[in-house]
Amino acid sequence: MEGGRFAAVMKSKPRAVPPVDCGGALLSCMKSALILFAPLVATSFAADWKPNLPDRELFEEGRYVYEQNCLVCHGQFGDGKGELAPGLTIKPRSFRTGVFKYRSTPAGKLPTNEDLKRTVRDGVTGTAMGMFTNIRQEELAAVVEYIKGFSRKWKDAANYAPPVKLPAPPAWFADAAQRKEHEQAGARIFETTCASCHGAGGKGDGPAAAALKDDLGDPAQPADLTARNFRNGNDPQDIFRVLALGIAGTPMVAFDPALSEAQRWDLAAYLRRLSGVSAD
Repeated sequence: MEGGRFAAVMKSKPRAVPPVDCGGALLSCMKSALILFAPLVATSFAADWKPNLPDRELFEEGRYVYEQNCLVCHGQFGDGKGELAPGLTIKPRSFRTGVFKYRSTPAGKLPTNEDLKRTVRDGVTGTAMGMFTNIRQEELAAVVEYIKGFSRKWKDAANYAPPVKLPAPPAWFADAAQRKEHEQAGARIFETTCASCHGAGGKGDGPAAAALKDDLGDPAQPADLTARNFRNGNDPQDIFRVLALGIAGTPMVAFDPALSEAQRWDLAAYLRRLSGVSAD
């Protein structure tokens, strides 16, 4: 998705629209759309949790929202090859792979509806994925359901898992003196664990950066960690979540269990200091 003039927001309930004219690719388009309506793969789950299987009733409304806001970057077929994609350094996500960078679920599992809504609503800092804060909640829910229609992974309940339960930030985050000690410990962890990709100063220019590729073979430039905002949130919990779960489809691996919980909190504290988010 792209912000600015391409982030048109509907003020009234989206109307049903005629099918997209796929031209010579009509059959491919039809097959893609029908993914949503394939039979569900049955499985069982714990009584207190249910997978967010696609909601067929929201498909048409979601298509309208997608065509108005997302198609120009992510493409008619959800393959990340929209009109603006060739000019973007960080390429739009292909929804056909069923792999999403930011999630609260274990590695290899699909994100939750809330994970997808968060990305659409808040955007991804440092990329062309803008913030869609003016989209109504109904439209947000609908476009998430439409996005699921691009990959068969959403039809297999084995690809779902409940969110990982992450710990609350340690009490020392609220104390500047204590936090400084943990930031120093985090700096040492960063030097041995992160600097090869992100660079000694955290600017994304480490010796391994140039050779990094994502799951589709496109260049995967490490984030500039000195920027004021992180791509998936600035709160300690946001940074800890990314460190614990990694970023799917990229070289950014999960550091659970490679780093202990205490080490991940130390590293999160240092990254907030490095970026200027924590500056007291």
